[in-house]
Amino acid sequence: MKLNDIESYKLKYNLELYFDFDIKKLNWFNIGGKSKIFFKPKNLKELKDFLTLYSNRGKIFILGMGSNVLFRDSIYDGVVIKLGNNFSSISKLKNDTIIVGSSCSQKKFSNFAMENEISGFEFMSCIPGSIGGGLKMNSGCFGKEFKDNLISLQCINLDGTLKVIPSQKITFNYRNIELDEDLIFLSATFKGHKSNKNKIKSLMKELEIKKNNNQPSRIKTGGSTFKNPIDQTSKKAWELIRASVQNNINFGDASISEKHSNFFVNKNNATFDEMFSLINYVKKKVKEKTGININLEIKIVE
Repeated sequence: MKLNDIESYKLKYNLELYFDFDIKKLNWFNIGGKSKIFFKPKNLKELKDFLTLYSNRGKIFILGMGSNVLFRDSIYDGVVIKLGNNFSSISKLKNDTIIVGSSCSQKKFSNFAMENEISGFEFMSCIPGSIGGGLKMNSGCFGKEFKDNLISLQCINLDGTLKVIPSQKITFNYRNIELDEDLIFLSATFKGHKSNKNKIKSLMKELEIKKNNNQPSRIKTGGSTFKNPIDQTSKKAWELIRASVQNNINFGDASISEKHSNFFVNKNNATFDEMFSLINYVKKKVKEKTGININLEIKIVE
């Protein structure tokens, strides 16, 4: 990959663009090597211009808040793009409708909806990710998913073409949506329903207590490691893991949370290979014990 033109472009426009950038600190697992290029565009023009210049000469990965990704310890031979603060704005369009940038955190968005007395987004206060990441995997918890309130999403493809896609044109699956892989989500429009602020706040608090009682916090983890199996069993992934694997198993510094068996933890300085070995071991043991295949919810960045 020739980088001379990109180096010149960076200097000319004073971009937040770096080479051989350490990506370990950019994800919740705190695992990973370096990215050949790391780019944080401040606005849409910077993003469009870079995509035109880069011109599909290598891989592109869009990083949100890093809560459900696992990077390899080797060099990512491409560009990791993390959208800047201008992509995190929130605006109320109508009494019950909000447009939000994809780099905004789900918690911040949920709080904005609460302050504006718009219900339907309380569950997002419990998900530690960005709006863009939530869209990409149709995030959800406590019986709610992104698809339930989405009106449309605004995006750009790798050629720099802007698109608006209504939710009716999107196929939603459990923890996945069917759209072209070359789309970068810029913002989304959601519709909730009007409610009392105190009622919304009370529900958010109730969900937060449920989450804190069942899930670990302030640790290096990627959140739920495996998806809950669909149409194979009524049991959730954590129940299958608990029934199939001893909780104190570890591979180096990669271990299973004592509080929630579907949360895998970097206890100190785990490598990718250690975490990947733990993932494969658990998947194998669940299959042997229950006959059920469990699939990853976290994204492994190759």
